Amino acid sequence: MLDTNIIVYALKGIPSVMPYLENDCFISVVTEIEILGVEGLGKREMSIRQSAIDYCTVIPLTNSVKNEAIRLKQQFKIKLPDAVVAATALVEGYTLITADKGFKKFSSLQLILVNP
Repeated sequence: MLDTNIIVYALKGIPSVMPYLENDCFISVVTEIEILGVEGLGKREMSIRQSAIDYCTVIPLTNSVKNEAIRLKQQFKIKLPDAVVAATALVEGYTLITADKGFKKFSSLQLILVNP
């Protein structure tokens, strides 16, 4: 499962993230919101970002993910978007691919840290 920063780096053409786009790509609904919910995007940039989202399978916010995010927020100092992303990966059994070292605090989370 790809974190938001991996999609952003891919859109910038950073080579170190490209191998992670070769297989089926999954993202949290939070990543979709973060990629598309940027103020002032022009039509062309919005179209490019939408194409990147369309390339991925978006995992919705289920009750199980919500409850896991709540649990993570209760146990750790973590921002809500990161809690939902981590909870999505945990509930769905995905490895999270990210450049954010903050996710290392979750020992039960399968993680691949990418150095862009």
